Amino acid sequence: MDTDPGLFDDDGLFGTGASGPGAEEPAAPTGRPTASTPLAVRMRPRTLDEVVGQGHLLRPGAPLRRLVEGGAAASVLLYGPPGTGKTTIARLLAGVGDRHFVALSALSSGVKELRAVIDDARRRRDHRSQQSVLFVDEVHRFSKTQQDALLGAVEDRVVLLVAATTENPSFSVVSPLLSRSLVLQLQSLTEDDVRALLRRAVSDPRGLDGAVRVTGEAEDALVRLAAGDARRALTALEAAADGVLGDPTARPVEDGVDGDEDGDGAEPAPPELDIAAVERAVTEVAVRYDRAGDQHYDVISAFIKSIRGSDADAALHYLARMLVAGEDPRFIARRLMVHASEDVGLADPTALPAAVAAAQVVQLVGLPECRLALAQVTVHLATAPKSNAVITAIGEAEAQVRAGAVGAVPAHLRDGHYAGAQDLGNAVGYRYPHDVPDGVLAQQYPPDELVGVDYYRPTSRGAERALAERLPRLRRAVRGRRPEEG
Repeated sequence: MDTDPGLFDDDGLFGTGASGPGAEEPAAPTGRPTASTPLAVRMRPRTLDEVVGQGHLLRPGAPLRRLVEGGAAASVLLYGPPGTGKTTIARLLAGVGDRHFVALSALSSGVKELRAVIDDARRRRDHRSQQSVLFVDEVHRFSKTQQDALLGAVEDRVVLLVAATTENPSFSVVSPLLSRSLVLQLQSLTEDDVRALLRRAVSDPRGLDGAVRVTGEAEDALVRLAAGDARRALTALEAAADGVLGDPTARPVEDGVDGDEDGDGAEPAPPELDIAAVERAVTEVAVRYDRAGDQHYDVISAFIKSIRGSDADAALHYLARMLVAGEDPRFIARRLMVHASEDVGLADPTALPAAVAAAQVVQLVGLPECRLALAQVTVHLATAPKSNAVITAIGEAEAQVRAGAVGAVPAHLRDGHYAGAQDLGNAVGYRYPHDVPDGVLAQQYPPDELVGVDYYRPTSRGAERALAERLPRLRRAVRGRRPEEG
């Protein structure tokens, strides 16, 4: 059974070590970083006070602080983006008291491994009065059967479960396990959090120990590249620092001392890590986006809401975010076609044809060129006048039908193309609109129960302004009313 947490470190902020049935039992899972250990691992917090960010969970009296300080014992689901400290917090929870720590990866462990851990945890509880902490990384990858296998042990506190996931547990964790756990949502680090983390890593003996001096522009670039991810920030810093320290042409920063040419024994200033060094080391920000998880839904939701809100710039941002992350352009095109009718409708009758045309470009041309058509229709829809009159109309009609307002089709509208139809009264009395000059005549079309019911109510925006003026006249003509009757 693979129980080495170093193999599946989610956020790079904790140490290595192994434990499990038959494994040597460490007093606490601290790990021993070496010079070759990645910077992100060397700088992992050892105490709560070293944890950067997550103030909403770590303030005095907050559930997570009470758990880590030993004031409570409960199974926990840690939900949040990569690099926010989920695994670090798991190991801090494991270090409370004389707890036994076992780590499993949902990628490589099955029901058999789970049961072995639970059996061992039960023996430790019964014979040593020792509580076991089971850390499950990427718990959303456990099948329903695997998650169900945890229920009894979690409910009886045979194990204290600490599970980490980057996906919304409401979608990815079975309800019984969800109800037995405390769900704590971790947030992406703020720019100030990342900046503090970088400065600590530069100066701390565990980190770079002052070996380089980071310029303000380089620090800003590292903060931007991190996108709220601590591991990404430290990995980028380490790569840039390695490039500077390994460059024989790198010169010390001019700080009043350039080497020790005057023989006064002063230490030369460390070499400068500038924005060019960052750009050489890191070429592109990795976009956090899981096409099977809640990021998929969150970003497309923000995309559509930005279009609905007429913010073309925000809509283009979310479009770019999806494209860079590898989202299927056909999915984006489908959502644009839906949006064209749902939120633009007849306020701009060209919106739906434009969306359909973009979908055809996606199908016929593909990436990367089809991104231009997607961008074009995104701007078109965002800047178009908006109306939800179409979706409101069909929604009201469907609601009445479901409520039983169906009624019989008027006899004169029924099909009269089969033998005996007219004997039944079908199609008898039907009047052909094209026989009159205006093409509109008084005739009942809805069932008796729905005569006079209005579903479509055009707005005064865009092309619907003309419809709002014309539709009342049409209704009066069809229903055989005088203008004063409405």
